[in-house]
Amino acid sequence: MEKPAPDVMEGRRRDSGRRRRDGQGDDNTAAAGEEPYVMAVDDSSVDRAVITGLLRRSKYRVTAVDSVKKALEMLGSEPNVSMIITDYSMPEMTGYDLLKKIKGSSELKQIPVVVMSSENVPTRINRCLEEGAEDFLLKPVRPSDISRISNRMLQPT
Repeated sequence: MEKPAPDVMEGRRRDSGRRRRDGQGDDNTAAAGEEPYVMAVDDSSVDRAVITGLLRRSKYRVTAVDSVKKALEMLGSEPNVSMIITDYSMPEMTGYDLLKKIKGSSELKQIPVVVMSSENVPTRINRCLEEGAEDFLLKPVRPSDISRISNRMLQPT
């Protein structure tokens, strides 16, 4: 019987099942049967728990962090992430700041980034999509949202 994964797996190196948008695996593609690895970034512990639970029920490994700073630190030592899902509004640095840093990095720009927010602000949504976000989800995130992004980006191998 499989043990449940811990809520936060900071500092532990994992292989990914990263897939490019064209569906071709890269050099870090996981072995058959290994779940893709998702980083969830949200300053709200409740929202982190919700998104982590939804992703795990959809068979993804998840690391949840509470700030953009921690996400960037982890990506420096843990680049094998299949997708990043981030809240837009956070203190110090926003999810939009994280998106810009990811898309501006030659090592990380292929990682799909999904931004989520409880505020339906069309200019914010458009700005994120224009900057390279794969999708923009309105909170509360639902299982159907996870299914949609999974079908588009993270089909498990």
